[in-house]
Amino acid sequence: MVLGSASPARLKVLRDAGLDPEVVVSYVDEDAILRELADVGAADTVVRLAAAKSAEVCATIVGRTATPSDTVVLTCDSMLLLDGVLTGKPHTADVAREQWRRMRGGTGQLLTGHHVTRISGGALSGQAARTASTTIHFADVDDATIDAYVGTGEPLSVAGAFTLDGLGGWFVDRIDGDPSSVVGIGLPTVRELLAAVGVDVTDLWRHGPDAQ
Repeated sequence: MVLGSASPARLKVLRDAGLDPEVVVSYVDEDAILRELADVGAADTVVRLAAAKSAEVCATIVGRTATPSDTVVLTCDSMLLLDGVLTGKPHTADVAREQWRRMRGGTGQLLTGHHVTRISGGALSGQAARTASTTIHFADVDDATIDAYVGTGEPLSVAGAFTLDGLGGWFVDRIDGDPSSVVGIGLPTVRELLAAVGVDVTDLWRHGPDAQ
């Protein structure tokens, strides 16, 4: 398996679930793609972003002599749907702070687009994609708490300006849906997409003394 993402959280989810993927980072211009998808629905937007990442990663690895003849490429993209507007990584403290003031005490939909491509014999042999949606219930935190969280730098580089598996987990009251999808890669969704391209997830599990 190849994971087309630089996210350490996604890699950890897969490793904790028994996989040991190679990481090939995609460098697509997400902002440019989002401008092109301005009139596309939220669920389609995140899955198209994941597909764009997949296309770049597949182009990178097809033809490599070191690439196994049967390879699965997995890419994802997450955004938060808040008050009908998709938001990604805030990048700056001011944006993150303002977003948290809008999120606190309310709910949002964390959308994660998943795209799986199977490469057999150096050619694409199957593709499948799906968006997973999870409802996030945010705590009604005060301005001082928001400032302290933003000051850690964590929310600046994550979708929706929060994490579930980091410091942001203190400020999520509950979720309705798949926790792994909120971290950035939904295991049930990936299992179903792998099956759609003819791959049993158990065949990808680590085997031997290092398997967990």
